[in-house]
Order: sequence, then structure tokens, then C-alpha cells
Amino acid sequence: MGVPMALRLVRAGHDVVVFTRTAAKAEAVLEAGARWANSPSEAAVGRQLVISMVTDGPDVREVLLGEKGAALSAPQNTLFADMSTISPDAARSIAVDLNVLGHRFIDAPVTGGDIGAQQGALSILVGGKDADVQQALPVFELLGRRVTHAGPVGSGATLKACNQILGAVNLLGVCEALAFAKRSGLDLHQVIDALGVGAGSSWALQNLGPKVAAEDFAPGFMVDLLQKDLRIVCEAARACALPVQAVQLAQELFANNQSHNEGRKGTHVMYKALERIADAK
Repeated sequence: MGVPMALRLVRAGHDVVVFTRTAAKAEAVLEAGARWANSPSEAAVGRQLVISMVTDGPDVREVLLGEKGAALSAPQNTLFADMSTISPDAARSIAVDLNVLGHRFIDAPVTGGDIGAQQGALSILVGGKDADVQQALPVFELLGRRVTHAGPVGSGATLKACNQILGAVNLLGVCEALAFAKRSGLDLHQVIDALGVGAGSSWALQNLGPKVAAEDFAPGFMVDLLQKDLRIVCEAARACALPVQAVQLAQELFANNQSHNEGRKGTHVMYKALERIADAK
């Protein structure tokens, strides 16, 4: 996700300095005109806006506040925008620690996948103070078609958790419907075409359904990453005493995928977990 996002900023004329833990991933961005930094700390020197896009809350904390963290060298009052998917509590905790160092923070996770990142069509879900969001808005508008300021710090992460609930449970319905259709002797391509215009249609049916029918389980978004996101959902849901039973079922199916070495496949490989469970009965 970070590579196409950084490319859009470079091509729009921004002075972009990049650091990534896997240096080879930055090659395309550097060729487009970005400058390389040897650490997050080096990348933040003289910056007005520092954007992080990594895997989880501990990773964000390390690149911003660790031994070589960006917060150590950034000018006073720098705005940090984390666009990773982390927990609301992690976002609030990082914000507090950055504030102590004289910096500002907004959480701004995204939806739309790698294609949305390439096209500048992401939906950006933001939590933070209004003035801070307004400062980041011109950059966000290069990256996404919709920017939603949901409330104070942590609100963006909460809104992203809502999105992951919808995505996982929606996908469960798609995979279960297609497994039922196949076992009933229907043609999956015809099923997708017929139901793609009705009340049961969804992004998952229209975009991932054809991949299931073709038995193409290459990742757009990997099982391992969605499992991490659903862990965040369950932690946040426990904090507000909400049972998320459908999410837990999705987690069980993805755990089946992971136990069969499918964690790095696309999330629609859930379909294969359903098939295995049915075959075992």
C-alpha cells in the first residue's frame, strides 16, 4: 500500500523522503524521484508531515518512538499521520507520547486496497483535531476520493474496525453462498452474474466471487493481515461489551486457512476452508 501512495505524492510534486524496513520495496519510489533515508529518524528531518504505513500498533510505535524513531529528529510540532490499521487504544497511546515530545498525531487508516492506492481512490478514515486534519487534507486528497473526519484521535481506527467487520462478514456470506451453489450443481459464474444486481450483491461478490469461481486465490489482501485486523476488532468490541459472533466465525475459518498454509493467500480463500469443513463431515 505504501509504495503506490508514495508514488502519487512524488508525481504530484511533493518532496518525499522514504524509509522502509525492506529497502527493495522502495525502488520504484526512488526511481520516481523520492529520496532515501537510512532510518525513520533520518526520514523525519525537516519534515512538516510524517506518514507511517506499517503492519500493527507495535510497528507504528517502533518507527515513530523507537531508538531510531521519526519523533526523535522531527521539528517541534510536526504532524504525524499514521495510515496503518491499528487499534483505537494504540492510536490514542501513541498520540499521547508524541504530544509529550511536542508533536501532533492523527490516525488515518485507509480502505480500498492496492488498486485504490494506485488510482488515488482510497477512502481515508481520520481521527484527530480539526486543525491537524485540515493540514493533512491536501495530501489525503491526492491519495483518496473520500476523506472522513470521524472524531478525535482513535476514531479513524474505530471506523476502520467497523469496515473490517463488514468486509469479513460480507465475505463469509459470499463464500458460503458459492459453496452452497457449487454443491447444488450450479455454475458459479452464472450465480455471480445473476445475483450481482440484487439485494444480496456486494463488493466481495462482484470482485472476489469471480476469483473463487476461477480458483484464483492470489492475494489482494492476505488472510494473515485480516486476521490481525479482526483481533483488533475483538479487542475493541470487548472494551465496549459487544459480542461479535459473526466476526469470531470468520476468525475460525481464517484460522483453518492458516493451519493449511494459506495465510498469505487472498482472503477469499475462506471458500476452501468451508469446503474442507464440509468434506470432513
